[in-house]
Amino acid sequence: MTRRIVLLVTSPRLPAGLLTASAWDVVRGNPVLTGAESALATAVRAAGGEVTVVEAGATRALLDAVTAHGTVVWLAGPAGDESLARELGLRLAREPGLAELELMYGSWDPPGARLLDAVEVMDRLASPGGDPWKRAQTHRSLAGFLLEECYEAYDAISADDTDALREELGDVLLQVLLHARLAEDLPEGARWSVDDVAGTLVDKMVRRNPHVFSGAEAGTLEEIEASWEKIKQAEKSRASVLDGIALSQPALALAAKILDRAGRVGLAVPPPPADAGTGPEARLGADLLATVAAAREAGLDPEAALRRATLAHADRVRAAERSA
Repeated sequence: MTRRIVLLVTSPRLPAGLLTASAWDVVRGNPVLTGAESALATAVRAAGGEVTVVEAGATRALLDAVTAHGTVVWLAGPAGDESLARELGLRLAREPGLAELELMYGSWDPPGARLLDAVEVMDRLASPGGDPWKRAQTHRSLAGFLLEECYEAYDAISADDTDALREELGDVLLQVLLHARLAEDLPEGARWSVDDVAGTLVDKMVRRNPHVFSGAEAGTLEEIEASWEKIKQAEKSRASVLDGIALSQPALALAAKILDRAGRVGLAVPPPPADAGTGPEARLGADLLATVAAAREAGLDPEAALRRATLAHADRVRAAERSA
């Protein structure tokens, strides 16, 4: 008779009863031991399995059970019971005839499982007894941090640094989670949570991509973009094609966005001329807007172009400092 000790590992992020068919077979057909009561132990008992809690001497209990029954299952805790697995492995390596040690995954973390961890950590930080700084923040006090983190992610993209981008996107996510957690403490009727944020996003993605979710014809990229804009306008009931543009973005980017939106609907509104009769600031603004319009006609991004030129000039300034 083959003696087998099965270490059953499950995802702590899934409901306890969601096990694979092979995992259910092994826990129903063999004695089950575990180090503490758990939702999984309760689920196994409810399905007709036999579960015994072993508070001390787990290795000895497993070896006795495998000798008596041939196969025994150990329900691992959330941390995987690594110390027990190591102790068993060493013992069975010294005495290979005692039993075979098998690791079985009864369930796996679903994609995005660490997002659940991030939500849980943020909840602890922003709850009573957590981080006083985070608890003292408001949506308005955090606004600058959100912009800063987005700019740092932009820098990582510009530098083609994917490792840095991964970290910077985590910092952006931190801001999203903190805003959502703070919103849970708003007055009744104004509250929302990270689930509301995610739910709104999911609904929007499904609505605006009928070529993926509703069987609509995909067409060209231009047709897909036009469909997106049409659906978006119907959702927002906006009076102007310019509604919804973020007015707080940098001025060059704002100018390019307004010109682009107008161009999408065929509005050929020329930029104002640099009238010699106006003040110097107005003339400068008109000249800059005309430059942005010319860049758009040439298919160039004026914000990115000025950024690159400015950074190159910054390198020249540093070189001059070193020479001095």
